[in-house]
Amino acid sequence: MKKWMYLLLTTITLVTVSACGAGNSSAPANGAQEGSAAPAGETGKVKIGYAINTLNNPFFVAVKKGAEQEAEKLGVELVVVNANNDLATQLQGVEDLIQQKINVLILDPVDSKGTIPAAEAANKAGIKVVTTGRELEGGETVVHLGYDEIMHGVTAGEFLAKQLGEKGNVVELQGIMGTNVAQDRSKGFQEAIKKSAGIKLLASQSADFDRAKAMTVMENILQANPEINGVYAANDEMALGAVQAIKSANRTGIVVVSNDGTADALQAIKADEIAGTMAIYPNQYGQKAVQVAQQVAKGESLAAYMELPSIFVDKNNVDEAIKESQN
Repeated sequence: MKKWMYLLLTTITLVTVSACGAGNSSAPANGAQEGSAAPAGETGKVKIGYAINTLNNPFFVAVKKGAEQEAEKLGVELVVVNANNDLATQLQGVEDLIQQKINVLILDPVDSKGTIPAAEAANKAGIKVVTTGRELEGGETVVHLGYDEIMHGVTAGEFLAKQLGEKGNVVELQGIMGTNVAQDRSKGFQEAIKKSAGIKLLASQSADFDRAKAMTVMENILQANPEINGVYAANDEMALGAVQAIKSANRTGIVVVSNDGTADALQAIKADEIAGTMAIYPNQYGQKAVQVAQQVAKGESLAAYMELPSIFVDKNNVDEAIKESQN
């Protein structure tokens, strides 16, 4: 681990250490009674820090908006820091939130291993940690909000196979493979297409959940493969990048399937550019994160894992999905 990561963990003043996970008990910080959350700040409001992994993706822009709206509704103070998909930036952002004396940290990790020091720093400062989306492989968290990502990959893979009549050449665009989300979506997809003997996986490459990178990766794959029938993208941004590359190459008849359910992807389904997406409603994701953080701050007992709702969207239910995403 780099020297500055150790500095992050050692420069934070410790008042006392509180337990942030099931089965741990130690004296809570800021004079709180055992089993209760730290008191609110000088304003009397609960203060929540939200470390989002990126705001360069429309999905997380919608997550942030949903979180801010819910914070205003609940009367809690929300401070958001953006990592821009950079580990060092996320670690520094969490340190800044700790210095602002937040009561609860919502952490959406850039990397499942690399972001562990951020959680550990919050743990040592007596701040309870809630993770969303990507799971951490260390540190103590009280709640994780997530999805059955393997199931998402399986569902999308089965849909793609059905669209292709169980045969054809397909391409997979993977996300950031240092995260459990990308790993599980890929695992589920590959499990699904293995059930169809007539489907051949031509290429499986990472484009880091990024639209521009996906466009470049897809351009190269198209040049190397004259016959491609389907594309599975681990998120909508990569799917939209793939669609751009397909259009630029004047290729037709390629079925594209993805994950997330962003506004752009739903419109692309209406335009017959994307066949379907595993929608997880980013606005509701942000809302729930703030709701849970407030409950944690109040000392309420919650399940260690909460699965959020999702639904596969295609042309048959896209209008309904658009309405739901706006709630």
